[in-house]
Amino acid sequence: MSGVAPLPPALPLDISVILRALPHRYPFLLVDRVVDYSADGERCVAIKNVTINEPFFVGHFPGHPVMPGVLMLEAMAQTSALHARLKLGDLTGERIVYLMGIDRAKFRKPVVPGDRLELHSTLLRGGGRIWKFRGEAKVGDQKVAEAEYMATLAGAGAEDAAGPDAGPA
Repeated sequence: MSGVAPLPPALPLDISVILRALPHRYPFLLVDRVVDYSADGERCVAIKNVTINEPFFVGHFPGHPVMPGVLMLEAMAQTSALHARLKLGDLTGERIVYLMGIDRAKFRKPVVPGDRLELHSTLLRGGGRIWKFRGEAKVGDQKVAEAEYMATLAGAGAEDAAGPDAGPA
């Protein structure tokens, strides 16, 4: 690489670009669109439209559908995986971002069908093998969840990249 920062992508990134950049597929793909990416590569914002036909609402909870907190964390982690791929200028390569750890997770308000979940990713440390992000999920102007997490990048099929229990972000 020449040391020249990659050009920022044309936004928004739609689902076809996201499908090329992430290995996730329905029902586990939890990012619908990337709507913002800062010129300095430090911040990224994506959208998840929460609908009643999500398979998790069948059992979480009957008569009172609430998006599971762990899936909000997963949506934030998927946003950060896209963030890392954007920062590297590599949306179509074979790299996979593996989640390694989650810290300081907090859930502030239930997310329900009809909400538009805005997923904010801030790069705290990255560029090498280990990356650290801060994620926030918002509905409107209200923060509904937040966490810090670490991830590593590996080539596709590199199961041992982060240990036997690590999984794609």
